[in-house]
Amino acid sequence: MSIFRLHGVHLKHRKNTARMAPERMPIPSTVVIPMSMHIGAPASLVLKAGDTVKVGQLIGESAGFVSSPVYSGVSGTVKKIDEIVAASGANIRTVIIETDGKQEILETITPPSVSNREEFLAAMRNSGIVGLGGAGFPTTVKLDADVSKIDAIVINGAECEPYITSDTRTMLDDAEYVAEGIRMLMKYLEVNTAILGIEKNKPECIAKMREALSDVEGAQVKALPSVYPQGGEKVLVYHTLGRVIREGELPLNQGVIVINCTTVATIAKYIKTGMPLVEKCITVDGTAVREPKNVIAPIGTSLRDIFEFCGGFKETPRKVIFGGPMMGWAAVDLDAPVTKQTNAVLAFGAKEAVLPRSTDCIKCGKCAASCPFSLSPCDIAAAYDAGDAERLEKLKVNICMECGCCSYVCPAKRNIVQKNKLAKTMLRNYQMSKKEGSK
Repeated sequence: MSIFRLHGVHLKHRKNTARMAPERMPIPSTVVIPMSMHIGAPASLVLKAGDTVKVGQLIGESAGFVSSPVYSGVSGTVKKIDEIVAASGANIRTVIIETDGKQEILETITPPSVSNREEFLAAMRNSGIVGLGGAGFPTTVKLDADVSKIDAIVINGAECEPYITSDTRTMLDDAEYVAEGIRMLMKYLEVNTAILGIEKNKPECIAKMREALSDVEGAQVKALPSVYPQGGEKVLVYHTLGRVIREGELPLNQGVIVINCTTVATIAKYIKTGMPLVEKCITVDGTAVREPKNVIAPIGTSLRDIFEFCGGFKETPRKVIFGGPMMGWAAVDLDAPVTKQTNAVLAFGAKEAVLPRSTDCIKCGKCAASCPFSLSPCDIAAAYDAGDAERLEKLKVNICMECGCCSYVCPAKRNIVQKNKLAKTMLRNYQMSKKEGSK
């Protein structure tokens, strides 16, 4: 597998809220906090209906190595324990808290004592921090790696999807926390090289972070081409370090840890204050939103309350998305809550949301030309339609990062990335059955 540096697509950036400092919204009357806001085992509840809670209080403890604790971002009373259907379609246990508006902070909140790697990792386990760029991988698991295998840290400040500017605001408003977080990572992971990759369409962020990192030896900012999906993990590692993460590999196999810039800033804030992850800065935008802005909201706040704070809708939304328009998830309804991974919520009217009619593939090759990993989506689609799992394996469909470039450029308006996802499932089932048959 090789990656050609110019592959990808040029999108309209639509960074409408980049110059808008985040506004802290009023505390909602109710929050719904899911116990699964991360990859891995859901957190285990540690309270019941009728219990009182304060800001920063543990409400769900980590249920395994690949898991993350959950904390309350509000004070109030647990109204009930319930379940919701997440954007992924999964049923998730939740805690519904009726807020009291006092925002009383838990008295035992204190900065953790961190003077060595073990104490740093323990602090990360307790922080509730996960990948805040959208992936939701527990940060403590990512950082608990064999340091002898790591020689570089890549910080993701690309923020390549249209509309989203929450990472931009982190780099502009909390540059000192980003820099301090990078210092900590370099120190406790014993790494001498750190590269913060930022797309060139954010010159203010590049300047701000270069200034903030000027006294951090071994750390640098690299200005990257504004080509989607620049923020994809494998793409970012290639464009910052020139290293290729091959099929089946993790960045660690190439001596790299990749971490989002807002995650890095949140690490530094937790070490300084002791306040775990309880709130998020979220970009609220889209053609149906009356007042686009960046909003700071407690985790568990409903989309309904978020949009109401942004002036409501200027037209009835036909689609609401968690994340960006290329890789985001459609929201089930407006009662869905903001989670740890939420960096944006977008609402679109009919003109943008109604899908165009698709026609037959015209074999133009644009999908292959745009793929960041040089795959052939049209051949993958043909193999999937034929039920040919062996062919899908040869076509390396598992490498697909589901970025959506193929669908974006297709003149026939075919749902190519959706078919890639189905093809990956077909291949996975085939490989599992083949493995079981060999026993």
